[in-house]
Amino acid sequence: PLNNLQQIYYGAPGTGKSHEIKDQIKKHKSFRITFHPDTDYSSFVGAYKPTSVEVPMLTTLGEKAIPVKDMEGNPLTENKIIYTYVKQAFLNAYIEAWKEQEKETPQPVYLVIEEINRGNCAQIFGDIFQLLDRDDNGFSKYEITSDADLQKYIAEQNLAVSGVCDSHGKDISDKINSGEFLKLPNNLYIWATMNTSDQSLFPIDSAFKRRWDWKYVPIDINKENWTIKTATKEYSWSLFLQKINDEIDET
Repeated sequence: PLNNLQQIYYGAPGTGKSHEIKDQIKKHKSFRITFHPDTDYSSFVGAYKPTSVEVPMLTTLGEKAIPVKDMEGNPLTENKIIYTYVKQAFLNAYIEAWKEQEKETPQPVYLVIEEINRGNCAQIFGDIFQLLDRDDNGFSKYEITSDADLQKYIAEQNLAVSGVCDSHGKDISDKINSGEFLKLPNNLYIWATMNTSDQSLFPIDSAFKRRWDWKYVPIDINKENWTIKTATKEYSWSLFLQKINDEIDET
């Protein structure tokens, strides 16, 4: 449903937040990332990075580059460092969701963010923050202009979503295809988990919070047949937790 396109599962550690998400999305395509203090925009979206590739070994003879061969006549190779655009979790999910829009019945695509409050969300999301505002149809209300590197990469993906966003302006679909504009489709779900027990994590401001639905995952105290054993007695685990919680409420 459109009302949970962006949803944060929050609660104490060990309450099954990640398990619940995994169970709900297991039939659909998903991409996962875990935020931490060093996570930034480039590790969330993508960036040019050095990559090692194997290329033929060449030598110069006059004005020509001649392949180098071994004694048996086999071409020799060497490793060379080049820069290439490396897409990350957000861009993987974004492109996959728009490719689904080319189909008669687009299927949901999920971007799962584990421990969303362990990273600096303002730094990680950057201008993508603007895309989190969705309209009644589930698309981003406002598109943003992508940078030159990102635009070039998306253009190479050959998206073909002409007409999908014509209601937002007749040329919006073409600009999404070319990568000039970024806009979240209504089949891209962004779900996250948040640990509420630790106080040493990054705070999330109210402007960011209001763009998400929130689902509390409580501690399950109804564990049948779970007991605490002492030397002479045995106590119910669920009753023990209830008594402890009553004591905490009174203090």
